[in-house]
Amino acid sequence: MAQSVVPIQAKPKAAAGGKWAIAIAVALGALLEVVDTSIVNVALTDMQNTLGATLSEVSWVVSGYAVANVIVLPLTAWLGDRFGKKRYFIFSLVGFTIASVMCGMATTLPLLIIARVLQGLMGGGLLAKAQAILFETFPPEEQGVAQAFFGAIVIAGPAIGPTLGGYLVTNIGWRWIFFVNVPLGILAVIMCSASLKPDVANDNTSQIDWIAIFLLAAGLGSLQTLLEEGNSEDWFESRLICFLFVSAIVSLCAFVYRELKSKSPVVDLRVLRYRSLWAGSILSVIVGMALYGALFAVPIFAQSLMHYTSQETGMLLLPSALASAVTMIGAGQIIRKIDPRLGLVTGALILVFAVYKLSNMTSDTGADDFFWPLIIRSVGTVAMFLPLNMATLGPIPKKDISAASGFFNLTRQLGGSIGVALLTLLLTQRQAFHRAVLVEKMPLSDPHVLERVQMLSAGFAAKGAALFDAQHQALASLNGIVNREALVMSFNDTFFATGILILVFLPLVLLLGKARKGVKVDAGH
Repeated sequence: MAQSVVPIQAKPKAAAGGKWAIAIAVALGALLEVVDTSIVNVALTDMQNTLGATLSEVSWVVSGYAVANVIVLPLTAWLGDRFGKKRYFIFSLVGFTIASVMCGMATTLPLLIIARVLQGLMGGGLLAKAQAILFETFPPEEQGVAQAFFGAIVIAGPAIGPTLGGYLVTNIGWRWIFFVNVPLGILAVIMCSASLKPDVANDNTSQIDWIAIFLLAAGLGSLQTLLEEGNSEDWFESRLICFLFVSAIVSLCAFVYRELKSKSPVVDLRVLRYRSLWAGSILSVIVGMALYGALFAVPIFAQSLMHYTSQETGMLLLPSALASAVTMIGAGQIIRKIDPRLGLVTGALILVFAVYKLSNMTSDTGADDFFWPLIIRSVGTVAMFLPLNMATLGPIPKKDISAASGFFNLTRQLGGSIGVALLTLLLTQRQAFHRAVLVEKMPLSDPHVLERVQMLSAGFAAKGAALFDAQHQALASLNGIVNREALVMSFNDTFFATGILILVFLPLVLLLGKARKGVKVDAGH
């Protein structure tokens, strides 16, 4: 398609201090949302004991938040336009803070889940609107620094969550992972009230399309629930998962059809006419899988194989979170001078190298073995995340940034859910595969296996066990060793698969665009 170039009229620039006051205010709100996606994970056992729930029941504290978050993300542009961007952002902050208090004060599991759903609905408006506000506030030549500031929060937040959560759960109590949001939420409300520009008068009097909103909620809610619960429900062996799959497909298809026919859509799907957005959104799913998937696998490895506590696991992830923030500072300056697509490819290759290093773990792996691979992973993720933001949203006109940002953030959230679901499935299947292979290669008739069993039996007998009990304990110990080695190999497989996935989708970089100064670019760019 031919490219049309329309000069942009010069607009008075906001004072630098005013721009950064806005950036800090909205970033604080986004930080609350991002941290709360992962801070709860380390507290589930304590919640389970306090509220008298099973593990599958208490997992809805995580799932409820994720489902609500995904539903509201694509609606953020419409909600901001309908009610005012400043008003909606501050409303989301206030609602998120109140929901945090409700979570901390919940005395039963249903009350906690309801409060988490409310928190997720409010939180969805914080992340997407924060990024859109930054794109609208800063001129093109300063977008690299502004998006680096935003990216430091999005990348470091999921790693800060378990660290902060582990400390609070260990030293104070699980309720404080919610109460800690209150002073930060109040501060963010005050800062946003003071710094954000007043909303312009809205003359939109069109009726709200409740049917479209219902179809969107049903479709994305079913899809997210399917991803959250699929592994525990044995996927398509479960009637619930089959129902959710059909519900997601039918509802989303009906929603897309209705929105494309509507003159006043609640989600403007027409922004997908921009090639950079749909190509970048696919890559965003992959980044989400790599970001949240790796952060999902490492804590499980640390707690199941290294026997780390929640706090120790959080401290294991802390250096990589700090590395993300530091890398973002430099990346924001560099991205102004190079093509974002080049930065994206560089970041992807660094990330692939990091997950390759993580795919060589052994049963003797310790904290030192994780340090540099996690640092490199952080650098690669930052180097991939920031250019992807710029190359995806940079070419899009400001009038469509809000809708594009909501859709783009949705794909990253879904990517994280898809990544966790796929890696969990892969982890389970590969562990069973490796265990079967190891058992096949270790028959009791093998002299080396017999010798190992006899050594273990002698050790248990020396501690006072009867001969029969000593042999039984020896076989149980050998079985434990097999299970441990199979689990280690399955973790290595998941990291390796993540690297392959990144490489497979990397050619999509060729479809991304590059924002130009002083011009607007049509859909063919």
